[in-house]
Amino acid sequence: MHLSSSSLERTISVSFAHRIFFTRSVFSSGNPLLAEILSADAPRRGTKALVVMDEGVARAFPKLAEAISLHFAHESFPATLVGAPLIVPGGEAIKNNRDLVEQLYREIERHGIDRHSCVLVIGGGALLDAAGFAAATAHRGVRLIRLPTTSLSQADAGVGVKNGINAFGKKNFVGTFAPPFAVINDSNFLAPLPAAEKRAGLIEAIKVALIRDAAFFAEMEESAAALARFQGEALERVIRRCAELHVEHIATSGDPFEFGSARPLDFGHWAAHKLEQMSGFAIPHGAAVAHGLALDVIYSARCGLLAASAVARILALIQKLGFALFDPLMTQSGPNGSMPLLAGLEEFREHLGGELTITLLRDIGRGEEVHAIDLALMRESLLELERRL
Repeated sequence: MHLSSSSLERTISVSFAHRIFFTRSVFSSGNPLLAEILSADAPRRGTKALVVMDEGVARAFPKLAEAISLHFAHESFPATLVGAPLIVPGGEAIKNNRDLVEQLYREIERHGIDRHSCVLVIGGGALLDAAGFAAATAHRGVRLIRLPTTSLSQADAGVGVKNGINAFGKKNFVGTFAPPFAVINDSNFLAPLPAAEKRAGLIEAIKVALIRDAAFFAEMEESAAALARFQGEALERVIRRCAELHVEHIATSGDPFEFGSARPLDFGHWAAHKLEQMSGFAIPHGAAVAHGLALDVIYSARCGLLAASAVARILALIQKLGFALFDPLMTQSGPNGSMPLLAGLEEFREHLGGELTITLLRDIGRGEEVHAIDLALMRESLLELERRL
């Protein structure tokens, strides 16, 4: 007896509106933005909102929780706040287990938050990642509104479509692709940040300029002194353009959920993620990305892609904005003289699947994908960085 087979195949198309808003004082009485966002999708009666806030933000803005409650209490507001804002820890450590995710599941269930209600998260990239993962998996997807509060999250992580937590010592091993219902970049949140956190978003701006926009890179060179002082207008302009380039890539690259093996927006990140892991996440993401960019820029030159003059411009801007190029962990020796950092290449490939795909630079504003790395040449690049230190 011969068994036959048959199949059905249909193409399923799903469209998303990825909306990024820029404002100041989003919870002030005269700012209608949040009400307009919540009203835009023909909400039904009984829409609820759960607000989750980073405890660092709560300390920096001690009257914010009260302002949020008053904002939602207005009789014409289109959603009901289910309780006082939930204050939770922030920082990368919250992504190292499922405790926060489980806490948010309980809150979503307890308050009857459904797919027409929303979770509104106020905090840095780590909290946005973890709370976003909880929202994306509760009821198979609850509406998420992000309010990033750091320069890094306003320029990069907060405007993306990814959520995740760490597992097995690997960054974002567990996660989802789920575009948020809205992202609100409120520049007032940046004012009290420590210098290192204000600076962190600038390295992502350098990164995206290097692979997509030479004119943007030149603009940052011209305004380097103002950016190094975190001058408000200059910083806001760079964050907005960085966010714009990220969203443009997500919307137009043809691979927003990374089904392929390429991830150009992670230029310099294979080393950065491994370095964070090696340091037990003591090295902040922005500093790690600066190291990873410097390494891949030098490697790009050593393999004949990038001119020495471009290398000098790039490394000079990174340093002018207050970043170091190198950390001693990068050349740490492992068994048999190996460099543990280089294991990040295979972990990067494994995270995406398929063949290794690394973005290097052909010129400022022009990235190029390669599928093999010369480990001896990468070692030489690491040692060159060490000499520069």
